[in-house]
Amino acid sequence: MEITLTGITTTGTPHLGNYVGAILPAIEASRRKDVRSFYFLADYHALVKCHDPALVHRSRLEVAATWLALGLDVENVIFYAQTDIPEILELTWMLTCVTAKGLMNRAHAYKAAVADNVADLDKDPDKGVTMGLFCYPILMAADILMFKASKVPVGKDQIQHLEMARDIAARFNHLYGEHFVLPEAVVDEKTAVLVGLDGRKMSKSYGNTIPLFEPEKALRKLIMRIKTNSLPPEAPKDPDTCTLFELYRAFASTEETTAMRARYAQGIGWGEMKQILFEYLNDRLREPRTHYHDLLARPDHIQQILQRGAARAREYSAPFLAELRHAVGIRPLGT
Repeated sequence: MEITLTGITTTGTPHLGNYVGAILPAIEASRRKDVRSFYFLADYHALVKCHDPALVHRSRLEVAATWLALGLDVENVIFYAQTDIPEILELTWMLTCVTAKGLMNRAHAYKAAVADNVADLDKDPDKGVTMGLFCYPILMAADILMFKASKVPVGKDQIQHLEMARDIAARFNHLYGEHFVLPEAVVDEKTAVLVGLDGRKMSKSYGNTIPLFEPEKALRKLIMRIKTNSLPPEAPKDPDTCTLFELYRAFASTEETTAMRARYAQGIGWGEMKQILFEYLNDRLREPRTHYHDLLARPDHIQQILQRGAARAREYSAPFLAELRHAVGIRPLGT
């Protein structure tokens, strides 16, 4: 059976861009019966970028509630928190001991941090670089290799990490025998990348996001802030350069999108389009938003779901780690 794995970093409140780019495709995939799927909260990964305990704690709750509210089938998939699987950190150390530093030197995030320091004429090119940032790809490799995932859905910016995981796995297999499956990156070229309030890519780092489950009034206020040009209502407009249309298209059907294109060609006022977009999104998100807030009020219920998932995940990770310990020579004396 094909095994897939998807990690969800817990560093903030999920927004519309997360929903369209990652959450919706993954939840649809979670209903497949011919695939064994692992979905996890990447809460150790969150510590690389976020040193605010309250934010990490809150984000773990919000991210889990988001996926559950939107329909993740936890009976069909294995849904757990990374921090509830102790075998992952032990495997991370095993992999660290076979990973060349030169491989980590080539990681995009590390190279970008060094480049920023050099550009600032800082005497130390590694200023501000933690070992968490430097070794991030090894932890990601452990997440994947632990469960023998053959397919890993990722964005284009994560392809390098999958290639590194393959390199690390191949090195371990060469030294200790064929234990790991070499994973393949699955990149959906059709996945939309949404533009935010200011016209740039929607991202928490830019502060231009629209949180997925904003209350109705707050959602409308955010949509009314989206930047548009100064064309008058009666002027024909290009939908493919319009943030409002892009957001609408990400949620609408093909027929609805075609009809909206015609409205743009005929001329539509920005105020009218913003109201249409607000009503469309608000209607689409109303039911899961209610479910989401109900889940937030029941953190113990979410914890129970994650713990059940962790117990199922450890049915795979515990015996596999025992196999790997034996392979590297950590086994009872006299055997």
